[in-house]
Amino acid sequence: MSESTARLNVFKTYKLYVGGKFPRSESGRVYEVSDSKGKWLANAPLSSRKDARDAVVAARKAFGGWSGATAYNRGQILYRIAEMLEGRRDQFVREVGEAEGLSKSKAAAVVDAAIDRWVWYAGWTDKIGQVVGGANPVAGPYFNLSTPEPTGVVAVIAPQDSSFLGLVSVIAPVIATGNTAVVIASEKAPLPALSLGEVLATSDLPGGVVNILSGKASEMGPHLAAHQDVNAIDLAGADAALAKELEIAAADNLKRVLRPQPVDDWAGDQGTARMTAFLETKTVWHPTGSLGASGSSY
Repeated sequence: MSESTARLNVFKTYKLYVGGKFPRSESGRVYEVSDSKGKWLANAPLSSRKDARDAVVAARKAFGGWSGATAYNRGQILYRIAEMLEGRRDQFVREVGEAEGLSKSKAAAVVDAAIDRWVWYAGWTDKIGQVVGGANPVAGPYFNLSTPEPTGVVAVIAPQDSSFLGLVSVIAPVIATGNTAVVIASEKAPLPALSLGEVLATSDLPGGVVNILSGKASEMGPHLAAHQDVNAIDLAGADAALAKELEIAAADNLKRVLRPQPVDDWAGDQGTARMTAFLETKTVWHPTGSLGASGSSY
């Protein structure tokens, strides 16, 4: 082939990320994704309720192994995600810039902040238990210890306007604490989220720990909120009307609900609130070994 011969562009086919694999929507539906100026970028899968159910099955299957892993190991894996993102930085700068209408320099700042956020949460995996757990003073010869445990499967409605940094900011705290996640990406800008699935698949993260769907939150959200095997839901990207509908549906099996929180700047300090929102506290009593009133022990 001569250098002057034109070649065909290889357009990327974006797929869902469910159970560590990349299926198309079972419905076969897609929808057009455009940039901030209305230029067509790609066709994204339009996920169905069946896709959402499949994602919950995958998340539940992965929960035992992920929650049972050591906090140190989870931290290693989250750090590995940051490493992989660093290697594909240019791709994400382009995709975020197109998705959010940002200049290359501003998109680069967003991607760098998202990579740093993975590192930040990686450092928290083996520390959050010390911050929110501990020994409780009790009147009696007992140890009384409280420790945090993951809630389970968490459905996440990702932020609509922050397609990557906001997305990472709601996924990372969920999995850092041992939960598994079913994520509905930003409807208008899902491509960075779908590309993130490719990073997660090559980062040592077990399949099913994070499952990423694209499409309409108004279509899938009610089914996830009412799903009896979903333990909690983060409404970060839901508008007021949808959030109210999902809260009502979530009450049926007493899901934990994190209501939408106004965020002026996703690059700001995250704190620990998104981690503690999806933790349960287990308290254990154990005799100290004291014998009688004299306080002698063995």
